[in-house]
Amino acid sequence: MPRLTIDTEYLTEQLKALLKIPSPTGYTDTVVRHVAKELERLGLKVELTRRGAISAMRQGSRRASARAIVSHLDTLGAQVKRIKENGRLELVPIGHWSARFAEGARCMIFSDAGTYRGTILPLKASGHTYNEEVDTLPVGWDYVELRVDALSRDVAEMTRLGIEVGDTVAIDPQPEFLDNGYIVSRHLDNKAGVAVMLAAIKAMEDSGASTPVDTHWLFTIAEEVGVGAASILTPDIASMIAVDNGTSAPGQNSAEFGVTIGMADQTGPFDYHLTKKLVRICQDEDIRYQKDIFRYYRSDSASALEAGHDVRTALITFGVDASHGYERIHMHALRSLSELITAYLTSPVEIERDRNYHAGLKGFTRQPDVEAQQELASDTDPAE
Repeated sequence: MPRLTIDTEYLTEQLKALLKIPSPTGYTDTVVRHVAKELERLGLKVELTRRGAISAMRQGSRRASARAIVSHLDTLGAQVKRIKENGRLELVPIGHWSARFAEGARCMIFSDAGTYRGTILPLKASGHTYNEEVDTLPVGWDYVELRVDALSRDVAEMTRLGIEVGDTVAIDPQPEFLDNGYIVSRHLDNKAGVAVMLAAIKAMEDSGASTPVDTHWLFTIAEEVGVGAASILTPDIASMIAVDNGTSAPGQNSAEFGVTIGMADQTGPFDYHLTKKLVRICQDEDIRYQKDIFRYYRSDSASALEAGHDVRTALITFGVDASHGYERIHMHALRSLSELITAYLTSPVEIERDRNYHAGLKGFTRQPDVEAQQELASDTDPAE
């Protein structure tokens, strides 16, 4: 089946809705409910783990050697570390992100008494008071504090508000959707990946596309702190593709257009055969792509492999400029990812042996080791 038509208007509306829902790791119940209801509306049966990771299965021609697509619902955020004597809050980050991008951020504090609004500020925020010291203050979480927009001039007043150590802080995304296709926002990692998956599901449901095996659509809730898909995989899943962001920064080969296929991250290379298949699909279906390697990066698949799951994994990404900061992506990449997902899921199973948990050597894969053919003869001058 050729690649399916992706409803980019639907993709955009889903991304906008997802960005409106705060979901730092550990505070994901609301976004889980939103996505679960949308999956049910699209016609899928939804199951949740105890903590709220989502598994939605779309039936194929058989169950064995099922395929999975995974992205994460959780985002970066912060927690209250200490109530300071000046009535402001010391913070620790949720996930790995720089306090450089926290400075000036508007945010929401979730307390038992209710939510409060606030701003994360450097300790020396006023140029009228600190003069040039505002430019020499070091960058780090020890050098920022959260100013709550409520009467909180000291510890006692802050305590009366009901704000406590450990309360979750969600950072406002501040999204902009531009007419030229660019999208600028915090938390595109990985709200955009979730929207890509929903758009792919809609395209398959609208077209009535059939698949050779079952497809498990997985949405995890703790990827930003390294948990990922470890707890949601089932033994019948033979291959899993993670949908996440790729860093389109200097020294990287990612791009904000087309699909960026991850060849390796800090946990090592992705599955040779699954990755090569994705490349072939991009070539056959005329989907723009590039490859990249991420040295300081892990995705949902990392924790699954580290937990001992015997599953083939691959990573497909949308190029993000300034990842874990004020991120920017382009709709072209999101649409391309959805197209690749639908083309992959409707493609034939090539490694039939994968339907067995364990098997003999018969049918085992081969990686090429034939010497490459070269046009230059030994007596030919390359300069000619």
